[in-house]
Amino acid sequence: MKNLFTLTLLLLFINISYAQTKRYIDTGSVKNQFDYLITKSNNYKAYKVVSKTWLQRLKGSVLDSISGYQQTNIKNNNIILKQQQTIDSLKNVLDNSNTTITGLNTQIETISLLGIEFKKDFFKTLLFSIIGILILFLLLFFTKFKQSNTITQQVKNRLKETEDEYEEHRKVALEREQKVMRRLQDELNKQKKE
Repeated sequence: MKNLFTLTLLLLFINISYAQTKRYIDTGSVKNQFDYLITKSNNYKAYKVVSKTWLQRLKGSVLDSISGYQQTNIKNNNIILKQQQTIDSLKNVLDNSNTTITGLNTQIETISLLGIEFKKDFFKTLLFSIIGILILFLLLFFTKFKQSNTITQQVKNRLKETEDEYEEHRKVALEREQKVMRRLQDELNKQKKE
């Protein structure tokens, strides 16, 4: 019975050990699998003797890991490519926006008059200078008009006075002429009677 118990324990221990080995060789990380393989392999002189099954499982794990890393790398490269395309399109949008902003700033800072672009400050200065010159001309013309109007009124008044004097002189001259003509007529009449 003792032998049977020992045998059962031995088989159970071997089975547990094999299950742990299988589980560890199949499920551990590649580094842990290599470490396990190195520590559990047998020594022969300066060499390590490794089970072919373990090497094949390790090879499968390494190939799976490499394949996974390659697929991850491909996915990451695709993501990077998409992000680069997004960045490029955003740069284009930004460049277009900057161009639009520059154009709008130019439109805001300039005024177009008869197809000629003027900066606002220059245009304001030019406009106020023209308005100032026009106001000066208006004042000058108003002053000249007033002077001319005053002179015209004075000349009209003198003309009226001269016309009045002429009219009076004409009346006086007419009366004198009439008096002279009467005298002449009276003298002619006297001479006829005589």
